[in-house]
This record gives sequence, structure tokens and C-alpha cells, in this order.
Amino acid sequence: MNLKGAKEGKEYIIKEINTDDEELNAFLFSLGCYSGEAITVVAHRRGGCTVSIKDGRYNIDTQLAEAIII
Repeated sequence: MNLKGAKEGKEYIIKEINTDDEELNAFLFSLGCYSGEAITVVAHRRGGCTVSIKDGRYNIDTQLAEAIII
């Protein structure tokens, strides 16, 4: 399952990042978004969702939400 199908307020563990884009992988890693890390969907939005990773909240678009496998 990816973040698009995640329930709001529930904590999940990231299993993998499903993308071939190295720049995107580096960006996600800089946010603390990598395999084994906890992630919580705070809210679903029309263009994506708001997530909580470590001590930060981030808005991510639908394409990125689909690439994060939980």
C-alpha cells in the first residue's frame, strides 16, 4: 500500500521508496523519509497529502505519495 491509501492519524513504517529518480530519492532522504522510518498521514488533500516525519510536517503531491510504500 502507498500513502495515498493510508488512514489519517495512523503511524506507518516506510517499506520502500518506489522511484528511479535519484534526485527525488536524495530529497526524500533529506526529509528523513527512507525505509524503516515512521511516517504519519496528517491529512489527505486534493493534490496530495500532509505527512509527519520525525519532527516535521510536509505537504507532498499525489505522485510522491504513490511512490512511498508503507
